[in-house]
Amino acid sequence: MAYFKQLLSLLHTEREEDRNQYRKLTEQSSVSDRRANGLTWYPVAIRGTEIGRGDYLTVEVERTTNQDIPHQLRFGMPAVLFSNHDAQNDRVEGTISHQSGNKLRLTLRTDELPEWSRDGKLGIDVLFDENSYDEMESAIKLATSISEKMEENAPSRRLTAILTGEKKPTFRQENTPLYIPKLNASQLNAVDNILKANELAIVHGPPGTGKTTTLVQAIKALINQDHKQVLVVAPSNTAVDLLSEKLHNEGLNVLRIGNPARVNEKMISLTLDHKMAGHSLIKETKKLKKQAQEYKNMAHKYKRSFGKSERDQRKLLFEEAHKILKEVGNSEQYIIDDLVGKAQIITATLVGANHYTIRDLKFHTVIIDEAGQALEPACWIPILKAEKVVLAGDHCQLPPTIKSNDAAKNGLNTTLLEKCVALHPEAVTLLDEQYRMNKLIMGYSSQVFYGHKLKAHESVANHLLKGDNAPLVFLDTAGCGFTEKINGTSTTNPEEAALLIRHLTQLAEQISLEYAKENFPDIAIISPYKQQVNILNDLLAHTPELQPFASRISVNTIDSFQGQERDIVYISMARSNNDGEIGFLSDIRRMNVAMTRARKKLIIIGDSATLAQFPFYADFISYAENADSYQSAWEFV
Repeated sequence: MAYFKQLLSLLHTEREEDRNQYRKLTEQSSVSDRRANGLTWYPVAIRGTEIGRGDYLTVEVERTTNQDIPHQLRFGMPAVLFSNHDAQNDRVEGTISHQSGNKLRLTLRTDELPEWSRDGKLGIDVLFDENSYDEMESAIKLATSISEKMEENAPSRRLTAILTGEKKPTFRQENTPLYIPKLNASQLNAVDNILKANELAIVHGPPGTGKTTTLVQAIKALINQDHKQVLVVAPSNTAVDLLSEKLHNEGLNVLRIGNPARVNEKMISLTLDHKMAGHSLIKETKKLKKQAQEYKNMAHKYKRSFGKSERDQRKLLFEEAHKILKEVGNSEQYIIDDLVGKAQIITATLVGANHYTIRDLKFHTVIIDEAGQALEPACWIPILKAEKVVLAGDHCQLPPTIKSNDAAKNGLNTTLLEKCVALHPEAVTLLDEQYRMNKLIMGYSSQVFYGHKLKAHESVANHLLKGDNAPLVFLDTAGCGFTEKINGTSTTNPEEAALLIRHLTQLAEQISLEYAKENFPDIAIISPYKQQVNILNDLLAHTPELQPFASRISVNTIDSFQGQERDIVYISMARSNNDGEIGFLSDIRRMNVAMTRARKKLIIIGDSATLAQFPFYADFISYAENADSYQSAWEFV
C-alpha cells in the first residue's frame, strides 16, 4: 500500500540521519567529550550483580563523579560496559533495564562479568538505538500486510483503513446519559464519544483544558463497560507516569511496563519488577537462583589445568545451574503472565508497547496520549494490538522532534493525530474550557488556533497577581537599537535579555510587598533560542535583587516548557534585524506553547518592526494594543 510505503521511506531517511548525527558525536571522540554530550557515564563503580532472565547477568553501576551532567541513558536503550584501558575488546554490550538518579542496571549479554571489569576505570556508553527503529519498521511492515492481505471486515483491517483515510469511523447510537461530577460539558462529550466509538475517537485538548482528567474518567468508564483490559501509551515516560499515577489513584489495577521517570514510591509500586517481588511464588525462584549461582561459583573454582574428572565435574555443575535457571525462567514467566492477566490497565511508552511481557497481547481499546508529539511510525506499534484507538493531544502545539529535514519536509512531521483530525472531524471532541489562564492571556491563542471556541473557567478568567492589574504585556523594543547577534546556529540579543531582567526586577520588587517569600509566584523565563537562554541564566545569577526569589524562577527554551505552567511567564523573542527575518519563530505552534504557559501574567519582549513582517505577530501586536497591553521599551531604557 502506497501510504505505508511512503511512511517506511521517511522512517529510513530519519534513521539514517539520526545514525549519522550519533556517529558524528561519537567517532574519534574522547570519553570526556562523549560524557559532555550526555552519551557516557564515566567513571562508574559496580555495586552489585544478579542473574537475570534468560541466564543473562544484570549489573548495577553508579556514576561516582560528574553526577550533574545531563545524559541520554534511559531505560530500554542499548549500552555497553567498557574499560578505559588500552585493550580493544574490553567491552560487553547489553540493555539498560533500569535507570534512576546516578544508578542504573545494565543487563549484559553474558552470564558472568569479564576479568577486566575488576581492574576499575569502567564506564557506560549508550549505543545508537537501532531497537526503536526496528520496532517501528516491523510495525509499518505488519500494517502493510494487514491492509493488503487481511479480509475486509477484520477489526485490524478496518481500523487500519480508517486511520489511513480509506474508510470512515462508526459510532453506536445508544443514549445512556453520563453523569461524572468531576467533568464539564465538553469533557463529558469526549468520554461519551470514546464510549460510543467503534474504531476511533479523538480528544483535542488545548492547554489547561483537563485532557488527562478526561482520559482517566474515560478509561474508568471503559473498564466499567466490561473492557477487561485497556492499553494506555504515550511517547514519553513522563506522560506515561502521569497517567499511571492518576489511574492508580482512582483505584484501578495499573501495571507500568518499563522504567518510570518519576522514581517515587507510588510509581515503583506499579512496575512489573515490584509486583513480581511481592508475588507469592517469588521466594522459591529466588532460592533456586541462589542455588544456581552457588553451582556456578563451584564450577569456576576449577582452574584451567585440570584433568578429565575435574572437567566432567565442572560440566555437570554448569549443566545443573542451567537446568535450575530454566526452571526459574518458567516460574518467572508464570508470575509475569499472572500479573499481566490481572491488570486492568497496562501502561507503556509507544515502543514499550512491544515489550516482551505484552508483545503478543491484543486489546479492545488502546489510548494514545500526547499523540500530537508522537512520531507516526511509533504509533503503529500499539495500534496493531487494538480494535479501537483513542488519540488524545493537541496538534496546535509542538510536533515530535525530527532529526532529518528531508523526512520532516516530506511529511514525517505531520502526526497521525493531525491527519485524523483533518480526515475524521466527526470523531473529534474539542475540550473548550480551560482552567489555567486569565482570559486575556488565553484570548489570542483561542482566536488563532481554536476558532474562538476556547473559554476560561470562571475560577481563572479574571485572576491576577496581587498588586498588579495587567495580565498581558507586549514590551516593544523597536527603535531601541537592540540588534540580534547570530551565534553559530543560535540567535542572541543581550540588550533585550538585560531589559527583561530589569523589568522582572521591578515586577518582583512591586509584588514582593503582597506575597510572603514561601508564597511568592513561580516564574518562567523562556526563549526559542538556547544561547539566549544561556545569557538570561547568566544575567539572572548576577542580579543580587533577584536572588531572594531565585528558587521560584526557571529559565529554559520554549520547547522544554511544553506541558508546564507558571504564574508569570516572560518570553524573550530575540529576533531584531532590518530584513524581517524571524527564523523558526515562523513555526507558530512553538509560540502557541509559549503563550499558554502563564496563569496570571504574560510578558512578551520583542521588536515589532521585525516581528510584524509576519502576519501572526502583526495580529498579536494589534490584539495587545486593543487590550491596552502594549508598552514601548523606551519607558524602561
